[in-house]
Amino acid sequence: MADLRITGVLAKLPDTADAPPALPRRVDIDIEAGHIAAIRPPGAPGPEAAEVIDGSTLFAVPGFINGHHHSHENFQKGRYESLPLELWMNLVRPMKPIPVTAEQVYLRTMIGAIEALRTGTTTIVDDLNVSPVLDRTHVEAAMQAYEDIGIRAHVGMTLFDRPFFRGVPFVDETFPPDLLAELAAVEPTAPAEVLAYAEDLAARRHPAEHRVGFIAAPSAPQRCSDDFLRAVRALADRHALPVIIHVQETRLQVVTAQRFYGRGMIEHLHALEFLKPATSIIHGVWVSPRELDLIAQSGASVQHNPVSNLKLGSGLMPLREMLRRGINVSLGTDGCGSIESVDMLRVLAGTALLHKLHADDFEEWVNSAEAFRAATEGGARALGRADLGRIAPGARADIALYDMRSIAFTPLNNPVQQLTYAENGRALRHLFVDGRAVMRDGALTCIDEAAVIGRIHDAAAALEPAIAAAEATVGRIRAPYEAIYRRCCAEPIPQDIFATKIPRPR
Repeated sequence: MADLRITGVLAKLPDTADAPPALPRRVDIDIEAGHIAAIRPPGAPGPEAAEVIDGSTLFAVPGFINGHHHSHENFQKGRYESLPLELWMNLVRPMKPIPVTAEQVYLRTMIGAIEALRTGTTTIVDDLNVSPVLDRTHVEAAMQAYEDIGIRAHVGMTLFDRPFFRGVPFVDETFPPDLLAELAAVEPTAPAEVLAYAEDLAARRHPAEHRVGFIAAPSAPQRCSDDFLRAVRALADRHALPVIIHVQETRLQVVTAQRFYGRGMIEHLHALEFLKPATSIIHGVWVSPRELDLIAQSGASVQHNPVSNLKLGSGLMPLREMLRRGINVSLGTDGCGSIESVDMLRVLAGTALLHKLHADDFEEWVNSAEAFRAATEGGARALGRADLGRIAPGARADIALYDMRSIAFTPLNNPVQQLTYAENGRALRHLFVDGRAVMRDGALTCIDEAAVIGRIHDAAAALEPAIAAAEATVGRIRAPYEAIYRRCCAEPIPQDIFATKIPRPR
């Protein structure tokens, strides 16, 4: 017997290789034991079903896979604007970390998880910062939040062994000696201890076996020694874990790579044999043709965060050049400290819209079908998960059902295009993760949403003085960081790096 049958639903089924995007068609979908058991023509004979949903007015798509999020920024939503990454980052990672309890970590994680579900996301990848001092209860609290709300989550601790302030060039000649001494005096948890905890999580929280699982998340090459990167790579290989790593998000990071390695970061990772399938290059905005060729050869993915990159002024990565090389691209929101939103519908629309700026030839423009594929199948491939991102027999039953009687789909002409450009989450009626309804008739089913939001507001009010005090300390390091930023803006970079910004009019 099927646990659930969705009858006569208009479904977006997987595209066929080397063929135009498949048009949605009417089917019956059977769900058993958390998987899609069968897809049949409407009304075709099948086993009895414990529950039946009439899908005649619904549009079924795979749940979105948000490939990049930072839940530790959720209480800082709406606090910062018009700052580049290297100046903004010190506000979300201040000199004196904001003291939080496990309960506050649980609630801040819920902020992103609630919005993710409400906008059709069924899988979220959370790069959770727990530095400089590791508190295991914080990691466990974040994972418990995801368990309780019912979303699928791949959670990684941000791993690095270099002091964070050492991730940019020209530090010794720019920072005052007393400030350098103060920064260097911070005693973080030993890298070996952090890696030991990561090993433990990998063994007991593998994402292939747990809806809320652990992944390897080294922060960025410039914040990791080569030996540390090798250790993380070895850990991931031992446990067959997905890996995510920030690479060349900004022009400053290209300068950093030239100063630290005498070559690009992607070339450096290639030399370390770090690039492999199920490895995501987060951002990858400032890249060269040679670097893209190396990514393509390795089977790694690029994780695109277009809306966050815009707000931080980082630039627009060369998506068409990546797709032309066969590079898998996934989509993500990034953290609420930079972009305020965990809404993948905004990212979906942004991907299909923004890359039309990159070419005069309209045949080169990125379209809604390509953006949708990146938000679903692309996200699954980036995580090494063939069982996600598709409505197909054997896949996990992570399915979003939209009401086609809503205004975004009225009149109905091209459902995927209308989902991309018109939908804002209002039409989402039901959402399933592992075949379990985490939303029914527009209401979240696993938590008391109003009560949790009330607790979040109370926690935010209690934390406000500590957040403000931490932000105030950033003023001491703003001037040297800004001097480094401006110096890097004036430094030459390799001429073959793809243009990522619109030139100022003259």
